[in-house]
Order: sequence, then structure tokens, then C-alpha cells
Amino acid sequence: MNSLPTQFWARVVFLLQRYGLSYLKGAGTTLLISVVATLFGCVIGFAVGIVQYVPINRNDRLIKKIPMKILKALLKIYVEVFRGTPMMVQAMFIYYGASQVFGINMNMWFAAFFIVSINTGAYMAETVRGGILSIDIGQTEGAMAVGMTHLQTMTNVLIPQALRNIMPQIGNNLIINIKDTCVLAVIGTVELFFAAKSVAGTYYTYFESMTIAMIIYLSMTIAASKLLRFWESRMDGSGTYDLATTDTLAFTSGMYPQIKDSRNAMGTKDKEEAKNE
Repeated sequence: MNSLPTQFWARVVFLLQRYGLSYLKGAGTTLLISVVATLFGCVIGFAVGIVQYVPINRNDRLIKKIPMKILKALLKIYVEVFRGTPMMVQAMFIYYGASQVFGINMNMWFAAFFIVSINTGAYMAETVRGGILSIDIGQTEGAMAVGMTHLQTMTNVLIPQALRNIMPQIGNNLIINIKDTCVLAVIGTVELFFAAKSVAGTYYTYFESMTIAMIIYLSMTIAASKLLRFWESRMDGSGTYDLATTDTLAFTSGMYPQIKDSRNAMGTKDKEEAKNE
């Protein structure tokens, strides 16, 4: 075993030279789990949020009211449990509990994706519900007035508008997942924290190893934040809009200068032709 340098930053460079690939593999695992689980969590959250928003009227038949009430109650329990308990406890409860009680030995990758996804889904469910409630009730009434069903209203009117409103929270969940995947080390997931801890245990250089891990975590979260802000700006679209119409009397103000300039050019051309004649 090579001797460690005495200087702090020299030790950091020494660890990077010997175990840089381990850090990169751990960071790649962290990023992969975070991105995939956030996407699945968003799908779960949208599904739960839509179901929670399904109206139950007095005139509905019991065959619809009772199952919907039971389903909403179960989904509410799911959301409260996974929002009210730490992910580390959830990971150990699901991974080791499934093996001990039900004899189900989960694959490490499946367990990691499953645990982070359902945890994210619980948070996203409340985010989606709040995003839908933020849309003016007139949007729903207008959709119903033209004959849309509840599903059509959700998918064509409310969800597209709610998605833009909750984009910052989706980005926030991704950043949280990048950091919180470190708890998966308790079930043997070889992510960034696990790799850093293993390197630290080799030379007892916890300060230096965790410094490297912190820099990598910070780099990933800053990059994710910049990309998500760029995506939000792209979703905002242009600051000015023009109507797509062939009626010259309905041109918007943004197009008017072009029409005015073209008319001036035509008028100048006519005057020149008159002079030549």
C-alpha cells in the first residue's frame, strides 16, 4: 500500500488518482437511479393526483362511490406513510422486510428504483393535486360545458396547465433524489456515498474522501438545476404571440409593422411608376 501524502489536497489528488473510477461509477449509479426514479415517481404522482381529483357526487351509484372512496382512502394512506417516514427506513423495511416476511429477494437495482420511485410518487401526488387545484375552476366548467368527460378534461385541459406550474417542484424532487440516494447504501447499493465510504475505510481518510463526494454531489445538483431552468424557459415560449389568420383586418399588433411597411413600399412604387409615365 502506497504511503499517503501529508498535505490535505495532496491526499485528495492521491485518492482521485487511485479511486477516481470508483467515484465516477458511484456517481453514474446515483444519477441513473435519481433520473429514472424521478420519472417513474412523476408517473405515479400524476396517476394518484388524478384519482384524488375524481369527483364523487351524491347522484352517483353505490357501485362507483364505494370503490372510489376505498381507493382514495388507500391512496391517502400511501401518501401520508411515505411522506411521513424517512427513505432510509422505507428502504430497510421494504428490502429486508420483503425477504424476511414474504421470502422475496429483490434485485439491488429493482429495489433501488422501486423505493425511490414510490417515495417520489408520494410527494408528487400532493404536488400534482395542488397544481390541478391552482387552475381556475372556469377551465373545468368550460370543458364540461362542451361535453368533455372527466378524463378528457384532465388530459387535455388541466394537466397541460398544471405541468407548467409544477415544473419547479419536479426539478426540486430530482435534486433531492440525487442527494437522498445515499441512503440506499443501507441495502448495498453501490452509489456515490457507498463508493466514498469504501475508499475512506481503506486509508481512514474520511475527510478527504467525503470532500470529493461533496464536490461531485454539488456538481451534479448544479448541473441538474441549470438544465431544468433551461427547460422551464423553453416551456415559457415567446413573450409575444401572433394569430395565425389570413384575414388582414385581424392582424395582431406584432404583425402590423410588417404590413404597414409593405403597404408603404407598394405606395412608393406606385408613385415612381406614375412619375415615369
